Amino acid sequence: MKKILALFVAMILGASMAFADSTLINGAGATFPYPIYSKWFDEYGKANPGVMFNYQSIGSGGGIKQITAKTVDFGASDGPMSMDQLTAAPGRIYHIPTVMGAVVVAYNLEGVSKGLKLSGDVLADIYLGKITQWNDPRITEQNAGVNLPSSSIVVVHRSDGSGTSFIFTDYLSAVSSDWKGRVGKGTSVNWPIGLGGKGNEGVAGMLKQTPGSIGYVELAYAKQNGLPYAFMKNQSGSYIEPTLASTSKAADGAVIPADFRVSIVNSPNPESYPIASFTWLLIYKQMDDHTKGAAIVNFIKWAVTDGQKYAEDLDYAPLPANVVQMIQQKLEQVKY
Repeated sequence: MKKILALFVAMILGASMAFADSTLINGAGATFPYPIYSKWFDEYGKANPGVMFNYQSIGSGGGIKQITAKTVDFGASDGPMSMDQLTAAPGRIYHIPTVMGAVVVAYNLEGVSKGLKLSGDVLADIYLGKITQWNDPRITEQNAGVNLPSSSIVVVHRSDGSGTSFIFTDYLSAVSSDWKGRVGKGTSVNWPIGLGGKGNEGVAGMLKQTPGSIGYVELAYAKQNGLPYAFMKNQSGSYIEPTLASTSKAADGAVIPADFRVSIVNSPNPESYPIASFTWLLIYKQMDDHTKGAAIVNFIKWAVTDGQKYAEDLDYAPLPANVVQMIQQKLEQVKY
């Protein structure tokens, strides 16, 4: 019995020491990339058992606030920080792209299981409250042969500070001067109408439960929840299904600035899906903790190279090769 007890104590102590020797990296922010970040943290942890990640999927607004306050080791956002936000931070923050993704216009409409077609101006007017019925002529003329009901459109949007909202409102601002003037773009905006859901998860849940509803979520969340989504009219006039290929096309020919804060919505590429974006990790150029700093940089180097192989299975588009090269050069500037 004493030998068994001694062995048990030794096992507990060993586990405690192993945990104590681990480097715990805390992060918070965007829900948009949460599925792939979870996969990355798991896979990277298997190969690097001395590094553990704790990521809180609280929305891009929360991620920006927490990295600014230095209550986390890294933030995550689908909308780039503004110059005012960057200036307010206690140090220089780098935006590091990780993958590309599509924000889809999902809906719950009986009898329309796939392929609803929408243009950007119509979508903007739905969210402005100008178009209120599913059989409005401006919707039916884009959907010949589709039996659209006369029921009311129930608009759903995010209730929290959200990078997904930034991408969505960035797109609406690009295609509708009325939206740009009245509402604009941001992680949080004053929505003219609609119901709010917290996180991509919350919006997807509300859409599933609400007949006649329309909302916006990241592609992976729509697929996971079995939600149909619209083919959106792009700048070239084609109705494009959101796929990995059409999302990747949005970055083709885009000029990537040195700070990576770029919008690729409403791309002129004729094959591109128009509501696409990079998503970013937010890190300080000067890290406070050497061990954590080294671990974060090494993780990012892995994520933008070997980690990209997990992107497509989770409905994200891998980074273009030129962007990966730019990231590797940027990471050489990080100090820890």
